[in-house]
This record gives sequence, C-alpha cells and structure tokens, in this order.
Amino acid sequence: MLEYEKLLWEQGCSNIAGIDEVGRGCLFGDVVAAAVILPPGLVLDGVNDSKKLSEKKRNELYDIIIEHALYWSIARIDSDEIDRINIKQASRLAMKQAVQTLGVDPDHLLVDAEKIDLDLPQQAIIKGDATSQSIAAASILAKVTRDRLCTTEWESLYPGYGIAIHKGYATKLHREKLLELGPTPLHRKSFLGNIMAQMEQQQMLF
Repeated sequence: MLEYEKLLWEQGCSNIAGIDEVGRGCLFGDVVAAAVILPPGLVLDGVNDSKKLSEKKRNELYDIIIEHALYWSIARIDSDEIDRINIKQASRLAMKQAVQTLGVDPDHLLVDAEKIDLDLPQQAIIKGDATSQSIAAASILAKVTRDRLCTTEWESLYPGYGIAIHKGYATKLHREKLLELGPTPLHRKSFLGNIMAQMEQQQMLF
C-alpha cells in the first residue's frame, strides 16, 4: 500500500496527497471527496479500499486517520450541480475542491483513477484505493462522511425512503420507495429517467 508513496518520498516529496470520492453511482445526494496528507513513513494498519471494510472498521480508521494526518479536507458537490455538469465532472470538481481546501499545496497528488484540473504534479491510479495508503485513507474519510450524512441529516430530512439503509444507491428498496413516494429535491434528476420509466411500466404490468 506504500509503493507509490515510497517512490515519491525518495524523490524528496513530503506532502503527498491522496484523493478519492464516493457517491458517484448514487441516485440521491452529494458526491463527497476527501484529500489526505499523511506523515512520510507512517504505516496505518488496516487501511484499505473503504468498500472492503466493515462500517465499524471504517469508523475506527476514520478517527485514526484524522488523528495522524498532517492535513485533510472534505468537499461536497450537491445533486443540482451534478445534474448541471454531469457526475464525472462533479466528481472531479469535488476532488479539486478537497485539494484546494487542504491548507497547503501538496508536492504531489495520488488520485483514484482520475486527473484533477490543478497545476500540480499528479498521478491517476486505477484502483488506487486498493494500492495506495494515501488514496485509501481519503476513500475512508469520504465514505464515512457521506454515510453519516445519509444516516443522520438526510434520513431526518426525508424519512420513509430508507436512506440510512441504502445510502442513496439504486437498491430494490430505494427503487420501490421512489415509485411510492416520488423523488426528493436531493435526488439526481439526470439519474432517474430510465429507472422511473421502467418501474412505472413494471407497476402497470401488475
């Protein structure tokens, strides 16, 4: 998990920022990105792709990462902006804003599968959250932040949709609740057209 970081440390880079986002495939809510700079040489046991970790483990690691990080930042792009500029551009914008609010200019960026529109040395790494500790740490911060929004703020705003359960993803429960209750202001309109049409057709068949 430190192969990329070690190469950069050897080149004299000390502030290496890992960047990742979550919520790209959701029907509901913000896309959330995180940027994290960890101290050179630090090894955090258990840090991995956030999707491979239990909720309990992610929450434990979230606190550890916050405690040890030299700098960290979270950025969010809401559903209206996602609909306006598309999810790919919104994800890249969230990651850009996370870097810009770190409080320091990183020496180098390690980004999960994307390039960011910033004039900084950077490397896009496919499956970076499973191969770079810095990116994995960012994925954990972003995932925990978004999950907490789902289970507290958004669940309270829109009870009955099961947001705390499905976290905004296109599960069977979520689709059923959309058909029953209709979309909320936080649903991504650009994501719903085909799904709603299919569900309405299925309902008519029964």
